[in-house]
Amino acid sequence: MMSDGKENEMNPAPEELDQAATVFAEAASAGVAGQVAELQAKVDDLQGRLMRSYADLENFRRRVQRDQDDARRYESLRLVRDLLPGLDGLNRAISSGEQTGDRQVLLDGLRMVAQQFRDILRVHAAEPIEAVGRPFDPNLHEALTQIPSADHEPMTVLQEIEMGYRMHDRVVRPARVIVSCAPPQA
Repeated sequence: MMSDGKENEMNPAPEELDQAATVFAEAASAGVAGQVAELQAKVDDLQGRLMRSYADLENFRRRVQRDQDDARRYESLRLVRDLLPGLDGLNRAISSGEQTGDRQVLLDGLRMVAQQFRDILRVHAAEPIEAVGRPFDPNLHEALTQIPSADHEPMTVLQEIEMGYRMHDRVVRPARVIVSCAPPQA
């Protein structure tokens, strides 16, 4: 056997192996501990971001709910603002009629106010339903009574008692009408 120094370098003593294993284990442990600490920091960061996201989402939900409540509460605001000049005109017509005692002035003022209200309804997409002279349509008209007529086809609208209105494709209020029916047989 050779007993020179090279053999000892190639075959370390058991204490050296134990010491190397300990150093390696400590290094590995320190590396794992560092990785664990790094991963824990990432988890903490992600949890914080998640909690902030939940809080942001909840705040968004509250804000949307508040906006919806306000929209419902004030949905008629524009219409009311548009109706006020018509009401002012009606009050002026009444005042003018009272001051002058002239019924024609009062009647003219009321006609102007009625036109102003029709214009306001048109601005809000409420259009009158045509009725007189048209065939009765139960989707658009409400028949109050029937009158026998030899001059008109049965179920023709003869008279409009209350004007009906629709918005786009929906009936706001059907026209209340009187319709014709066949005259009684002699």
